[in-house]
Amino acid sequence: MNSSILHISPEVQQALDEARGVVALESTIITHGMPYPDNRETAMQVEQAVRASGAVPATIAVLSGKITVGLNEEQLEELANTTSAMKLSRADLAMAVSTQAVGSTTVAATMIIAALAGIRVFATGGIGGVHQGAENTFDISADLQELSRTAVTVVCAGAKAILDLPKTLEVLETLGVPVLAYQQDELPAFWSRDSGLKAPLRVDSVNDVVAFMHARRSLNITGGVLITNPVPVEHEIPRDVMTKFIERAIQESHEAGVTGKAVTPWLLGRIVELTDGRSLITNQALIKNNASLAGALASQLASPAS
Repeated sequence: MNSSILHISPEVQQALDEARGVVALESTIITHGMPYPDNRETAMQVEQAVRASGAVPATIAVLSGKITVGLNEEQLEELANTTSAMKLSRADLAMAVSTQAVGSTTVAATMIIAALAGIRVFATGGIGGVHQGAENTFDISADLQELSRTAVTVVCAGAKAILDLPKTLEVLETLGVPVLAYQQDELPAFWSRDSGLKAPLRVDSVNDVVAFMHARRSLNITGGVLITNPVPVEHEIPRDVMTKFIERAIQESHEAGVTGKAVTPWLLGRIVELTDGRSLITNQALIKNNASLAGALASQLASPAS
């Protein structure tokens, strides 16, 4: 790709050249997911979790129109303080480049860029999906289509629990996206370890995931893989508790007339307020947990035996 558009940090490029594990990290969590300075501190802790697992972190964003893979501390600080960053998905990624804007990448945009850079594993908090009331609004995240077309393995804590999880799972099945629950039979629900939905597939170790991915490659099956990793027990907010907060936040968003891309960050911010900050602590814990698993997976995939 044109080097004037895509900039890969020296550390990430060296790791790719040496066939070492690299984990892509999104930047929407920095600009639209958490307040400052929690966003900056969480981003740095997530990168450290990847390193502790033996891989190299590659936080991705668009800075002054340049797609940047692997932000340094100064760039992370700048992004964490930005209040006007575009929230980028597949449809508007090119606009941020062409207008030399600053933009943070959603799951879909991060997958696109990771694939361009040759990164096979990506860690995030929760993917987007089918929004409540989508039968009337048709509000469905582009993340789902991206998972069906782009060959990147995404480690998350499930879809964000503010969404319609049964419909999200149905769309993923329709698109042929494999959904693997890690070390449990139920699909996790972001802040909660269970959603009341049985996961289509289960894996119990990183080796299981690697074997599954090798089998897909030998069968020439294209697209991504979704690994749903439950939040650690000590940081979980039970589903029956979270449901009340989510329902109230969704009702308030309707009353406030929040629509489009503003819905998810608005709801997440309101839920932080309703839970007195507890949901933010859980969010930080689950993304670090996902980064650790993604780092272990990236390292294993990069080993000569794999």
